[in-house]
Amino acid sequence: MNLHELPMIVFTVLAQMSVGAFVVLGVVQVLASRRYGRAAVDRVTDPALYAIGPTLVLGLIASMFHMNDVMNTLNVVRHVETSWLSREIVSGVAFAGLGFLFALAQWFRWGSTLLRQILAVVTAVTGLVLVLSMSMIYYSLSTVPAWHTWATPAQFYATTFLLGSLAVGAAFMGTVLWRRRTAARSGGTYEADAPTRELLSTTLRGVGIAAVALLGVEFLIIPLHLTSLSAAGGVAAESAAVFSGGWFVARLVLVFAGAGLLAVFLVRRASPGSRAVPLAVLSAAALALVLGGELIGRSLFYDSMIRIGM
Repeated sequence: MNLHELPMIVFTVLAQMSVGAFVVLGVVQVLASRRYGRAAVDRVTDPALYAIGPTLVLGLIASMFHMNDVMNTLNVVRHVETSWLSREIVSGVAFAGLGFLFALAQWFRWGSTLLRQILAVVTAVTGLVLVLSMSMIYYSLSTVPAWHTWATPAQFYATTFLLGSLAVGAAFMGTVLWRRRTAARSGGTYEADAPTRELLSTTLRGVGIAAVALLGVEFLIIPLHLTSLSAAGGVAAESAAVFSGGWFVARLVLVFAGAGLLAVFLVRRASPGSRAVPLAVLSAAALALVLGGELIGRSLFYDSMIRIGM
């Protein structure tokens, strides 16, 4: 793998997963609140929300190791009108700040429900702008055929929603197990009520279906991208050759296993009466496999940077 670009690999993948998870949580909130009530939905979604911030912060910290001098960041943000890199930094910090503010508002129930919903929408839009800014940094480099293509933003957004969906499913089931363990330590027991179990099973089935659909999108983007690079010849064809080795096969296997096979099992086994531990194992395993595959894929993305000319 491309260890030289490891900070950017970690940053881009974790940041995209954080944005995807936040958007997916918002969709769950909107669709489930009318049926199960906002209080019940908040009990399920809030713990997952609080896990997004540390994930994004970890990615931001990793990105700093890519800079020779972290203080140069202050100079970069001065060019937000013309630079996609500046927009990436500004939108990344804004997404983290707005997400932190929203998490506090949810924790302490600050303001009205409508006000928190507006804040959530603004945060989600900021996160999507962050992903767009990331992709445009690479797309704007017309001398790198492997990056200057529609496949770059398409792949970035596919990663965003694929990892975000699986992260939400894993977080939901992790919360259930954590509450059971906490109750057991205090000598009690925890068992989710019927509406909560139905909400969890419905969400997990939705996560599984979304993962399979997004897997199809990824497996459509990849061959189209490689075909266009090979057909262009020259430097573009050299870039396409990067995706023909063992790491590329490993990436496909991991993503297919996690977002395909395990997601199908998740859809079939997710029901209100299902045991929590197997569902938690399936959810966590699917996320781990796909996360590994996407990290490898992002490494290959950086490896494909072969410029036209000098």
